[in-house]
Amino acid sequence: MKEKSLLSSYSLDVEGMKIDVRITKDPRYYVPLYSIRIPGLAEGTRIILDTQIKGELVGEVKVDISELLDVRKSAKVKEQFFTKTSSVLLRHFPNLSQDNLRVLSAYLMQYTLGLGDLEPFLHDEMLEEIVVDGSHQPVWVYHKNYGWCITNVTIKDEKAIQDYAAAIGRRVGRQINLLNPLMDARLVTGDRVNATLFPISTNGNTITIRKFARNPWTPPLFISLNTVSSEVMALLWLSIQNEMSVLVSGGTGSGKTSFLNGLSVLFPPNQRIVSIEDTREIHLPSFLQWVPLSTRLPNPEGKGEVKMLDLMINSLRMRPDRIVVGEVRRQREAEVMFEAMHTGHSVYATVHADNAEQTISRLTNPPIDVPKSMISALDLVVVQYRNRRTGLRRTFEIAEIDDKGNEKVVYRWNPRADKIEKVDEFSELADRISLYTGMSMKEIKADLNEKSKVLNAMVDQNCMGIEEVGKVVAEYYNDRDGLLKMINKGEKFDKIF
Repeated sequence: MKEKSLLSSYSLDVEGMKIDVRITKDPRYYVPLYSIRIPGLAEGTRIILDTQIKGELVGEVKVDISELLDVRKSAKVKEQFFTKTSSVLLRHFPNLSQDNLRVLSAYLMQYTLGLGDLEPFLHDEMLEEIVVDGSHQPVWVYHKNYGWCITNVTIKDEKAIQDYAAAIGRRVGRQINLLNPLMDARLVTGDRVNATLFPISTNGNTITIRKFARNPWTPPLFISLNTVSSEVMALLWLSIQNEMSVLVSGGTGSGKTSFLNGLSVLFPPNQRIVSIEDTREIHLPSFLQWVPLSTRLPNPEGKGEVKMLDLMINSLRMRPDRIVVGEVRRQREAEVMFEAMHTGHSVYATVHADNAEQTISRLTNPPIDVPKSMISALDLVVVQYRNRRTGLRRTFEIAEIDDKGNEKVVYRWNPRADKIEKVDEFSELADRISLYTGMSMKEIKADLNEKSKVLNAMVDQNCMGIEEVGKVVAEYYNDRDGLLKMINKGEKFDKIF
């Protein structure tokens, strides 16, 4: 039999507790094995914590769930919990060192205030998805570099899985039980959670957590990963600068929202931005004038629901310069979105479709079914693609929209060369930019070269964070000549930050 081979190893910090992660190619499985281990926590100690000390803490520590959900209060609650936990632990283990005291306290916090066995996965920024398919098999995770991995963690029984789901529900005012066996929820961190109970899910209770990106995607990060070229990103930047509306399409998990987030970093700093989402995923630089709005599900009595349509209509009364819509699914939402475009608003949104042609077809057929005449208000379609076998994500197509609502592909990804290539000229887009700015094609191409230079400079200087990228973009808008002069001299962006 083949031996295990190490693919990667790193450490996580979970409330002060170090957790070792090892990803190996294990001959027992057809996918990588993702293993976690807590150094310094012996099995005997773990049993005492689980069977005795956790029970004492439940009786002695009173935690208000609402305080945990309040970012301003949660740190204080955790600090108070740590103090009380330390006192209880020292009664049982009077000779504990400070390091071991912190490890044991963090472990108890993980199982009392957190999600227990699932908590370490939530702290790993390399994971996109955490899946519990019942107590009969290990937890699965989707790793950014290695795709689906099986883990060395198994939830002990079906009741424990239901308890985790119920704990998540209590935090957001939702219920999951035999009468309500399905639940969609959002953690305070922004992570999306779906849970189902047996017998609806016939193999056992399930939990699916889609993690919210703690470090949002930015244009230079996409370029560095070869998701898109600087040439194409420069064209998108020019379109955004000139208030063109862009629709990002793609299949599930293709990176539509991540790409939309990256495009949003290119907004000018002197404009008002309103984002509308079912689940809060968009994250913009802190210095932008940004109003994030999120839908709300009805309470158990069926009241208090706030729909995407409600927010879209309301956003038009907030004097937005840019409107960012998480995902358009229904006819009325699409009609309001295109009406906003026709009335002069720049709109950026996502929709499910596999290519530019299908995007237009999906928009003009049920269930969205908007008139073809309305599509002409859209300027560009960007299609994202994910290879489900390898996890590779790429920008697949860039298409411009003509006055009749038809698409014309300008760039398309070549899978053999793993490169996005130009397949036609962007004539419609150039005409619209020229109409409103007076720029000639020669001036447009010179502008694209400048923007490519700025983007490549950010890649070269490893300027990838959302705040840093946002400030370079803002500097470009405020002092373009000064920024280009800095780049030409080979100066670092540090002075901007």
